[in-house]
Amino acid sequence: MARVNFRLPDIGEGIAEAEIVTWHVKVGDMVEEDQPVADMMTDKATVEMAAPVSGKVIEVAGAVGDQIAIGSTLVVFETEGGEEAAPAPVAEEEPVAAPAPQDTVRPEPVEGRAASAAPEARAATSLSTNGGETRKVLASPAVRQRAKELGVDLGDVHPAAGDRVKHSDLDAFLKYQGGGSVPARSTAAPIAAGEDEIEEIKVAGLRRRIAENMAEAKRRIPHFAYVDEVDVTAVEALRAAMNETRGERPKLTMLPFLIRAISKAARDFPMVNARFDDEAGVVQRHSAVHLGMATQTDAGLSVPVIRDAQAYDVWGLAAEIVRLADATRRGKAKREELSGSTITLTSLGALGGIVSTPVINRPEVAIVGVNKMVERPVVIDGRIEVRKMMNLSSSFDHRVVDGMDAAKFIQAVRKLIEVPALLFAD
Repeated sequence: MARVNFRLPDIGEGIAEAEIVTWHVKVGDMVEEDQPVADMMTDKATVEMAAPVSGKVIEVAGAVGDQIAIGSTLVVFETEGGEEAAPAPVAEEEPVAAPAPQDTVRPEPVEGRAASAAPEARAATSLSTNGGETRKVLASPAVRQRAKELGVDLGDVHPAAGDRVKHSDLDAFLKYQGGGSVPARSTAAPIAAGEDEIEEIKVAGLRRRIAENMAEAKRRIPHFAYVDEVDVTAVEALRAAMNETRGERPKLTMLPFLIRAISKAARDFPMVNARFDDEAGVVQRHSAVHLGMATQTDAGLSVPVIRDAQAYDVWGLAAEIVRLADATRRGKAKREELSGSTITLTSLGALGGIVSTPVINRPEVAIVGVNKMVERPVVIDGRIEVRKMMNLSSSFDHRVVDGMDAAKFIQAVRKLIEVPALLFAD
């Protein structure tokens, strides 16, 4: 028997350490070569670590949430061969966003991998579709065994990246389906006195990074909040009319109109379309609008970026919104699509409430929040009319944006929405 030390490889871009976000194995487990053992997260990406050899896990480096230095031992295996140490492989990067709940679309047919792959680890299961065709699903023996024990058909699990179903994909599928090892408590029966159950959940991975970023933003940025109401009756009528003749184009929501309004208003208020390097004391004002679109995923909030938003029409914006949101929720957004925004738009949709106080996406200096749309009576020229109204809740970095400029910017956005013909005028 021999011990094989699997050291954390150099993930690149000068990364000195990585965080353990998921263990797929535990001490005592038997693993096959190329079987996933852990997911490691850096500031730039989440990377899956695969076993370099087949053998027994006899040591692991730490718990979920621990930071592991590059080059240090991640896992120790016991093998039957004569190896002494496994070379650190070049890790294959995955998108930053963690896997999200899968939609109801069944996965596309997947072809087998290269013939050089380990037969058992790369084995493909043939599954019959409703149309009688056969497709292959790739997964490691450990994933297959776990899926079998849970009663999950691997054909229903869509890989977040690549063509092989991983433990993280299975976890996301179980969570979306309401499964998992711990069933949810029924809310129908009251909890009696003395029956309090405390579940401790370590804040790790993307959730930890969100917590750090939010805390840093509130600690370092003096937020100035401004809320204004917008009459969206006219733009809603225009949106409905455009959707009636949209053909194969994506359905228009309110967001493309808001993004276009923000992009046009930013021309006259460049101080809001900026990034503030407070350590260097430099404000970078951008002529192009790289709009961050706050998107909720299973692992937490991510902000994909619509680059050069000012160059799109509303149909182009609608298509880009759908593409980026889908890629982010499925964990397939590229690294460059998740960074570099100059201003952010956030929306809770129908759950938007009356008002909110969004937290600025540092190092940006402004964020605009969309609240829900409601019909209510409004006085217009001495008459009472039922209008569709919506509040815009915004926050600004008061070190860079003065209160008057913030208010004028939101009022400019409001005017563009209330008179939608201005959205299409040069």
